Amino acid sequence: MVEASEYLSVSDLSQYLKRKFDLDPYLAKVYLTGEVSNFRLRPGHQYFSLKDDHAKIKAVMFKSAFDKLKFRPEEGMKVLVVGRVTMYEASGDYQIVIEHMEPDGVGALYQAYEQLKQKLQQQGWFDRPKRPLPRFAKRVAVVTSPSGAVIQDIMTTVARRYPLTQIVLYPAVVQGDQAADSLVTQLQRIRARADFDAVIIGRGGGSIEDLWPFNEERVAKAMLDLPMPIVSSVGHETDTTIADYVADARAATPTAAAELVTPVTLVDTLNFIQQSQTRMSTAMTNRIRAQQERLNRMTNSVVLTQPQRLYEQYAQNVDQLRVRLGNAMLQQLSQQQHRVGLAQQRLSPTQLRQQVVLLRQQVQTASARLTRSMQTQLATTKKQVQTTIEALDYLSPLKILSRGYTYVTDESDHMLKRVADLHPKQTAVIHLTDGTATVTVKETKTDE
Repeated sequence: MVEASEYLSVSDLSQYLKRKFDLDPYLAKVYLTGEVSNFRLRPGHQYFSLKDDHAKIKAVMFKSAFDKLKFRPEEGMKVLVVGRVTMYEASGDYQIVIEHMEPDGVGALYQAYEQLKQKLQQQGWFDRPKRPLPRFAKRVAVVTSPSGAVIQDIMTTVARRYPLTQIVLYPAVVQGDQAADSLVTQLQRIRARADFDAVIIGRGGGSIEDLWPFNEERVAKAMLDLPMPIVSSVGHETDTTIADYVADARAATPTAAAELVTPVTLVDTLNFIQQSQTRMSTAMTNRIRAQQERLNRMTNSVVLTQPQRLYEQYAQNVDQLRVRLGNAMLQQLSQQQHRVGLAQQRLSPTQLRQQVVLLRQQVQTASARLTRSMQTQLATTKKQVQTTIEALDYLSPLKILSRGYTYVTDESDHMLKRVADLHPKQTAVIHLTDGTATVTVKETKTDE
């Protein structure tokens, strides 16, 4: 017989099994593939499941590891994870603690890029109205690496096309973990000054990892917050980043970016100014000539040469309205006099006496009709009451008793209807038409 002290508690067994999981070298680092299930984004640690066609395992990813992900897990997404298998003592469930995760079949950075692109597009960041680039920019800020070829290409192009434009370099880290913070800092410095006509942001080509700072949401937000237009020149022509979508214009190369913010050449610009002056002078001359002709027409108009003609038509209209008003007043007066005459006729003594006699006749006729109606109704009601009384009397039990019928009850006044209700020596009450009689049953007999 096993004593009670030799039994394990549930906690003891759970601690033992957890220790077995934690000390198993094969479970310390497990490479696992499966589909994400029951995923719901939480503010801290993430709890979900990994499953395949035949099994499921609970998964937990602590905040420190989840914050390092470049993409957001979604329901049904197939992933590759690395972690350790352990057991949660409180519920006795085994689970995998994920330390690293990436999409299966699609790169993590590309997945993150597509998710952020879809998110910002739904928020309308890509559909906002594009700000026009200046034709003759005086000051242009350039956010890029100070040692790369981007700034050299921009400065060379600006010096060749429009040397009056001042280029101000805001040196930034354009690759690595510190790049996004560096880009945001420089864009915020430009926004604080707000004295630039345009901004160019960019770097040379590279892999998606190299260009990733330009896919960060905070960099896109800093670009949108700028009060001046911004040109994006990131990577090669085939490379498209989030910065390209939110910028007001995209250039395939740094040279193309410089060309977007400067006119063709200085000579062409001077020619354009000269042509603009000529067009402006011609337009002003034509406008002055048109205004002079208009002034001449107004000076020779009837309004100024014969002003009295303005009032002739109005005076004629006044005369016509005066005649119409007189006629209308006479017609209105005639109608009122006719109405007064009719009223006087209706109010004459003869008319009043006739109306009184007619009304008296109507009252007498109505009184006679009312009297006849009341008498008819009273007779009908009396007849209905008499008929009802006769019907009630016909249904009365006393009426039946008067024809020689009786009924029998016991001393408790319960009706006795059958021979079985009586027995010898029982007292019964016979009800007659003029009273009752108490009798004692001698014997009973049933008709066969």
